[in-house]
Amino acid sequence: MKKSLLALAVLGAFTGVASAQSSVTLFGTIDLNGRYVKNDGSNARYSLSQDGINSSQLGFKGVEDLGGGLKAGFLLLAGVNADNGSANAQFWNRSAYARLMGNFGEVRLGRDYTPTFWNDTIFDAFGTNGLGDSTQVKQIAAPDFVRANNAVGYFLPSGIGGVYGQVMVAAAEGVVATGRYTGGRVGFAAGPIDVAGAYSQEKLAAGTYTTYNIGGAYDFGVAKLMGYWNRETITTTTDNVYAVSTVVPIGQGEIHAAYDYGKATNGAFSNKITKIALGYVYNLSKRTALYTTVSQLSNGSLSASSLGSVGVSTVGSGSSGSATAAPTLGGKSQGAEFGLRHFF
Repeated sequence: MKKSLLALAVLGAFTGVASAQSSVTLFGTIDLNGRYVKNDGSNARYSLSQDGINSSQLGFKGVEDLGGGLKAGFLLLAGVNADNGSANAQFWNRSAYARLMGNFGEVRLGRDYTPTFWNDTIFDAFGTNGLGDSTQVKQIAAPDFVRANNAVGYFLPSGIGGVYGQVMVAAAEGVVATGRYTGGRVGFAAGPIDVAGAYSQEKLAAGTYTTYNIGGAYDFGVAKLMGYWNRETITTTTDNVYAVSTVVPIGQGEIHAAYDYGKATNGAFSNKITKIALGYVYNLSKRTALYTTVSQLSNGSLSASSLGSVGVSTVGSGSSGSATAAPTLGGKSQGAEFGLRHFF
């Protein structure tokens, strides 16, 4: 009798494991556009480009309900060069992490966005994509500016009076190009207002790369106003970026407009870059949209920054450059794009 009861207990335990709620989802984005970029001192380039308002990507995500409010999951996200069908050398280059979620919040292990990047992209009307990307006025950037490998991250739970936040520590593991990253972000969102600040340090052979920023948004209903200030410093060089933008909904469409200003200084030089951008997005459905963006970037006398990327395409190299060459020092970069974005 005891053996029978023990067998039933073991069978019941395995049945409970087998019946745990779990799911895996395939999803992604394709964003392609016809693009024109003309830089001072070089010929104009017409190209089929991508990532005008969203990043083209292929992803897998899953979650398992462990019971008692505890869940486990994962995210694998690869950038897709949809204009020529090639993949990136680092395949899961966008995100690759395991996660554990519960009433305590969330823990992530793997490759993920850094806390200091969120304010730059969330409080940018163009989402740091396409010709409207506000970070194109940056003149210096930490190696782990957008994402960090080998990271451990913690996110505060929701439902604590509108307060949200995260911390991250990422190991360099002997890689010369990147250093140990430590950073955090805290914010408050309630009703029409959302504001957050972030800070990070990345230890490099050349010194400590320090980043801090603050961003915010206010939704007036007829328009959403947003902006941020981002300051980065390495040794004696400091780069300040100020970005102000807005999204104005009109029926099924939205007008996006932005002004971005960057200034890099040290004891030897000071240089400014400014950019203006205007775009329109028309939503054909919840998944599909048509869009257009026009932009102009003006360099200071010491810089030659360009809209999009510069260069030529070779087989397997990924997306081609948006411009034939960088503008002359102090020159302008002008561009326009018209594209189609689809979620699946």
